[in-house]
Amino acid sequence: CGIEIRIGEDGKTFDRIRGDKAHPASAGYTCEKALRLDHYQNGPHRLDTPMRRRADGTFEAVDWDTAINEVAKGLARVRDLHGGESIVYYGGGGQGNHLSGAYSTATRAALGSVYRSNALAQEKTGEFWVNGKMFGAGVRGDFEHAEVSLWIGKNPYQSHGIPRARTTLKDISRDPSRSMIVIDPRKTETAELADFHLMLKPGTDAWCLAALAAVLYQEGLVNRQWIDQHGTGFEQLAPVLAAVDIERYAAICELDADLIRRAARRIASASSVAVFEDLGVQMNLHSTLCSYIEKLLWVLTGNFAKPGAQYIPTSMVSLIGGSPKKGEKEKVSPVAGARIIAGLIPCNVIAEEILTDHPDRYRAMIVESGNPVHSLADSPRMREALDALDFVVVIDVAMTETAMHADYVLPASSQFEKWEATFFNFEFPHNYFHLRRPVAAPLPGTLPEPEIHARIVEALGVFENVDLTPLHEAAAKDRVTFRDVYFEFMAQYPELSRQTPVILYRTLGPTLPDGASSAALLWGAANITALKFGPSLERAGFTGDLGEALFDAILQSPSGVVFSVDDPDDVWARLGTVDGRVHLENEVMLQALADLATQTPPGSDPDFPLVLSAGERRSFTANTIFRTPDWRKKDREGSLRISKADADELQLADGDRAVLTTARGSAEVVIETSPAMRKGHISLPNGLGVHRTPEESPVGVGPNELTSSAHRDPIAGTPYHKHVPARLSPIH
Repeated sequence: CGIEIRIGEDGKTFDRIRGDKAHPASAGYTCEKALRLDHYQNGPHRLDTPMRRRADGTFEAVDWDTAINEVAKGLARVRDLHGGESIVYYGGGGQGNHLSGAYSTATRAALGSVYRSNALAQEKTGEFWVNGKMFGAGVRGDFEHAEVSLWIGKNPYQSHGIPRARTTLKDISRDPSRSMIVIDPRKTETAELADFHLMLKPGTDAWCLAALAAVLYQEGLVNRQWIDQHGTGFEQLAPVLAAVDIERYAAICELDADLIRRAARRIASASSVAVFEDLGVQMNLHSTLCSYIEKLLWVLTGNFAKPGAQYIPTSMVSLIGGSPKKGEKEKVSPVAGARIIAGLIPCNVIAEEILTDHPDRYRAMIVESGNPVHSLADSPRMREALDALDFVVVIDVAMTETAMHADYVLPASSQFEKWEATFFNFEFPHNYFHLRRPVAAPLPGTLPEPEIHARIVEALGVFENVDLTPLHEAAAKDRVTFRDVYFEFMAQYPELSRQTPVILYRTLGPTLPDGASSAALLWGAANITALKFGPSLERAGFTGDLGEALFDAILQSPSGVVFSVDDPDDVWARLGTVDGRVHLENEVMLQALADLATQTPPGSDPDFPLVLSAGERRSFTANTIFRTPDWRKKDREGSLRISKADADELQLADGDRAVLTTARGSAEVVIETSPAMRKGHISLPNGLGVHRTPEESPVGVGPNELTSSAHRDPIAGTPYHKHVPARLSPIH
């Protein structure tokens, strides 16, 4: 969301924060996290000098020249001994700050680093894989105009994910002609507004979704005319759906079969349906299969490429890599052989790729704007893995739990001290881009990530014997001249193509207004966007040289700019399948769907009779961006939520303390009974258990002290954080 910040007289305190009414998407709407960002900007966690680990494990401050030279030498040493592929990169854009990740590609190219991962591989890669197979592109939903909205494992009232989430949800709930369907074991704030709440047994989402799809087929509610015109593979899917025992699957989910049938009929009868799946299923049993069946629900009813339905958005910069072309073999990680989806290795195999004597194991790691020790499954094992590496460098604003295990920590300027942008721009029909301006002076001793990467690349000797003078001179004249000279330069030095971010930063960057050097790479992105989506840009009002006009608008629009206006027909041209059709057939998914009929549903383990959701989003949780508990107005310790029935059985009451145990570990928790929880289901919030400073003990429980990296989806490798077998023992 766009925000306005009033800076205090000291030049750094955020005296007041409010929503920016001029922002093209949020229009003044904001959430608790945005309103309390002073705790991020001016908290005690900020680093203001590079830190180097001593032999005894403690850290000492060093100057930037020393740090950059020693980091470059350390990474080069690993590259020269073991190859660049032994250097893995993690992160590159925490909390919607994505320019840093774009510049990291230059550092990785200089080192020959080919493996990378980030938080998307914690949750989204199963859906990416399914999207790639079915559509050859990413897909979103138009909830603002949808007659029926379907939320699967998603509570936008807390997690947002769409513009003006709470306002939009309330608008839907008040409109008698529209309906909302929620599939979630918890009675969330979103579920309370829903017309249909399928409050299923935790871990049974695949059976529930399969039953919904089967109703569509078995009751003749499939839009065959649309599928015959736009799809392929229905013949392979039909017998699998015909074989589903809807009554039995409903019983497995502990749902009334009639509720499932009524929800499916409402989907089929709607003029438009928009669907959003999120972590509740993407970090749960059968996560990739759930992504596949979810898409069947709206494909079978023809809800694609029309207002209020699913669409393929425009984009300025894609956050994910491409899918394998037809006939191209899927890439896998070097040790675990795990699928690399959208260019990302599964987070759950990173430790496995390190803690081995395999000759191709990872030997070094660059972590940027990420905290894998805290955010990835099995924190103890992740700490062990980092300590086993030959070299670790962390680029961040704080001495994070991961940074504590690094050889060097390079302090970045905060997101409010530099030009920044998010590439989470997926709206339809009006899509926007927001280049955010700095509102405070950089903390002395910090640098923006583009400068850090440029210095590392230069220290690695990438530009030795390369004359950048012609680019400097052309940029000083105008951007049209620069473009011509830049193309000539790249023709002369094609091997430097992956150094484009740093080249633009060093040559075009200094000519941009108000110190916006970090925005230089957006010049290239704007021109590519103009080539890909010209008609959409023209409908948004751009004329003439579309790429240059767009880049000017980005620089000159402090609240963001609408860069594309789409027509539903535009979406068809964005299908990336070889035949331009939607592919329903997928051998792996069809087999997994059929196998549900004979699989043993998740049941009660006498040793672990409860199911823990590790990482619930609440009003006052925000991953690890806030490192002090002082930002939370309530629930300082992050209570464990539990049903009243389970609490009574264990003789627990609100405020009591108990020991929570999983197969991986134990932790002491504070109890909170909640009417949102069904019996047998408990939840811990995300973002707790972080160190305010390295010297202070954390407040609350870090959920990944209790999770296992082996507990993961067999296709995408995403963790089962929302289905962790657990037990509770009262402390009396």
